[in-house]
Amino acid sequence: MTLMRSLALALVLCAALALPRFAHAADPCQLEITANDQMQYDKQSLSVPASCTQVILTLHHAGKLPREAMGHNWVLVSGADYNAVANASMSAGLANEYVQPGDKRVIAHTKVVGGGQTTSVTFPTSGLKAGGDYRYLCTFPGHNALMHGTFKFG
Repeated sequence: MTLMRSLALALVLCAALALPRFAHAADPCQLEITANDQMQYDKQSLSVPASCTQVILTLHHAGKLPREAMGHNWVLVSGADYNAVANASMSAGLANEYVQPGDKRVIAHTKVVGGGQTTSVTFPTSGLKAGGDYRYLCTFPGHNALMHGTFKFG
């Protein structure tokens, strides 16, 4: 009986020591979002704490259609620039990832990916204001009507 108690106590102690390691496994500065062939993101809101100096966002395309037919990207802009960037990006073309080259209103963006593909973007938060109005969207023509969300920093 004493041996069983000792083993149980040892297991509890090992679990307690390991818990903090697993509790902090998710990095709050690394985000993931998934898009599909129904022109949907799986999240309508993303957030990172103000302690993040940079953000890594990974976009997964869970669909099956190619990027030419149902490509998706992730573009971060200020709320005030949302409509202007959405309109300007439509004419940028797939070769430019549906983002106007040099558009300073675009804070960050991924490449356009097709079904089964994944892409990432890393961007600094130095230009973001805590509590600011930020939004993300897919700029593939016609997609931003359904594919958009809010990005919270701070």
